Amino acid sequence: MICFTASAARCSGNESSPEIFCQPVSLSIDSTPTPIDHRSDAMERRLQFTFVLVCLGLLSSTARSDLVISKAERFVDLNSHIVRVLSSLKVENEGPDDVSEVLLAFPDAQAKNLAAIRTFYSDGKKGGSVLPTEPIEPKGMPSDVTYYSITLPKKLGKGKTVSLDVLSVFSHSLKPFPEEITQAESQLVVYTDNMYFTSPYPVKYQSLVFKLPGRVESYTKYPKVELVKSDLRYGPFEMQPAFSYSPVVVHFENNNPFAVANELVREIEISHWGNVRVTEQYTISHGGASLKNGFSRIEYQARPYMRGASSFRILVARLPPRAHSVYYRDEIGNISTSHLWGDSQRTQLEIEPRFPIFGGWKTTFTIGYSLPLHDFLFEADGGKRVLNMTFGCPLDEVLVEKHIVKVVLPEGSKDITVATLFPTKQSEDVKYSHLDIVGRPVVVLEKDNVVPEHNLYFQVYYKFNNISLLSEPMMLIVGLFLLFVACIVYMHTDLAISKTSSSYLEKLQWEEVQATVQQIKKIFDQYLAVHDKLESSLRDLSRNGDVQSCKAARKAADAQFKELAKELKPLLTFLQSCSQASSILPKIEELVTKEKEMQEKEMAKHTTVVDCFEKKLGGKDIESRIASQQQKLASLKQEVESLLDSISEI
Repeated sequence: MICFTASAARCSGNESSPEIFCQPVSLSIDSTPTPIDHRSDAMERRLQFTFVLVCLGLLSSTARSDLVISKAERFVDLNSHIVRVLSSLKVENEGPDDVSEVLLAFPDAQAKNLAAIRTFYSDGKKGGSVLPTEPIEPKGMPSDVTYYSITLPKKLGKGKTVSLDVLSVFSHSLKPFPEEITQAESQLVVYTDNMYFTSPYPVKYQSLVFKLPGRVESYTKYPKVELVKSDLRYGPFEMQPAFSYSPVVVHFENNNPFAVANELVREIEISHWGNVRVTEQYTISHGGASLKNGFSRIEYQARPYMRGASSFRILVARLPPRAHSVYYRDEIGNISTSHLWGDSQRTQLEIEPRFPIFGGWKTTFTIGYSLPLHDFLFEADGGKRVLNMTFGCPLDEVLVEKHIVKVVLPEGSKDITVATLFPTKQSEDVKYSHLDIVGRPVVVLEKDNVVPEHNLYFQVYYKFNNISLLSEPMMLIVGLFLLFVACIVYMHTDLAISKTSSSYLEKLQWEEVQATVQQIKKIFDQYLAVHDKLESSLRDLSRNGDVQSCKAARKAADAQFKELAKELKPLLTFLQSCSQASSILPKIEELVTKEKEMQEKEMAKHTTVVDCFEKKLGGKDIESRIASQQQKLASLKQEVESLLDSISEI
């Protein structure tokens, strides 16, 4: 045992200054323990060397205190990657003056990972209570140690004792060793702590118990150490001076999920129409030993309990009671591998990512759900409303490195205040949604290193006028009303151009030209129909030889041609007199010329065929006589149809 002792020294000032007595401080470093293997031995030597430097700093100043810890029992829970230390302390005042606070000490190397600290007090009469525990910087104390002050419910008199239970929660305190493992290997971690209770006060009696989740690879050996099943016990130790230190290193197997949320953005949107909408965006990673040599899906599927023991594929979220409209999705879309159970007391969502999460891997996803407003929004004094929601992450045993909570209040909310049970960074923002004018106020709370112990209620107080609820419905009503008025005005307003203007007259004339062209087109369709009848009469003549019927068909066709010509004449006269028809008139005139030529050829063909039948000539003779006429008729008919198509397009 190597002991550094600062002897008592009396420090005096002038006569008017009170005397200050610097009491002895004994710092002991135990060099006798022998670790079980070379890995923990090397780590222990490094830690001892570091602490020697701390001890030398402690020797530079001494602590004045009348308190002693008559009993200290520590229980370190290492079952999760979040380390929880419960210290049961019995503090005694041996000095003449009353004491109102008790100091807790944590080395800076350990304090940087301190996520939460809570002190419980029970007087045995009124039940337990939580005492204020705040960080302080006491004068004349070592600078390499972080201190917290516990404010006692009442002053501790001379010879009196008080029992306190201090819960300390640490993150990133378990270090994977080795840092990389294969899919088939279990995860081993190392935890380092002080065998003695780090305190600015002497400790009369103390003990230390580690709660381990599984197989122990190695641990620091001391005379007073015992491994009983999953409990590793050190002590008891008696009469240890303040700031006593002796390192303890435990190397053990821990395959529990090392789920770390690198960032969690939680948006709580309030609607006074009866709903609270919660959206949680996660970036989850595995904080344990990294995977090496790749991943084999075949081995993972074949032996899921023997392969990837440290990976996790299921996360459980404890949602508030009566949660509904729950969804679970990522950037790809909805994820169907989830199960939901719920009743009036609790709602549990079990989610399974698209792939198992190994060390160093990460995934992103979003959880959303709705809650009944009356369960979380209440009336407060002064005409205010108060939202009472939990702050932390609903996922079991997940460490959140960066936690952002956004509370979106209704538009028109004012006099906003926030009450939390622990320090947070607070800011304000504005969010614009549908039918918003000035936007909705947003309260933003940020905190790093959030653990399940932070899943406590916080309150947001604000004022809101119920008349503001009608603003959006009134905007819809007014908008629809103005739309209907605009439609009525439009339907009853003559937007036409003046009837005396030249453009309007030109428009009317063009419409008349279009109507006339349509009539002409119908007349020429009738022309073509008459031609088809003449052709049909010739086919009948070739079958039955009835010359008289054929002559009658020709006479009727001739009469129809004359009648159609009479109908066509005034229409052509109108087009010739209309300036708007200048673009289409040449085609109409060409169409008339082609039709007249087609009539002449059709009549000549008809006369030739009838004469041949009267002379009783053969079929070959008839075909040879009308071959040229037939060819010309086919060409003319094609030209007429083409002109009709072009006129229709114009």
